[in-house]
Amino acid sequence: MSTYVDQVFEAAQASKGGVVRRSIHDVERLVGVSKFIDECRSREFHVIETGDQLVVLCHEGGIVVHC
Repeated sequence: MSTYVDQVFEAAQASKGGVVRRSIHDVERLVGVSKFIDECRSREFHVIETGDQLVVLCHEGGIVVHC
């Protein structure tokens, strides 16, 4: 995978099961949104698109959206 994706998932938050937020524009420019989402899927992470951001929940657990 690309250096950009490696850097995203080597971030402290990602390695601790936290949340990583990235601009859709940056992801598209540097690696492509579909490739980025495919990599998240391979790690069993959750991706939420909101506004101009991709929010990655870096864990395999379930999620509940309350509102």
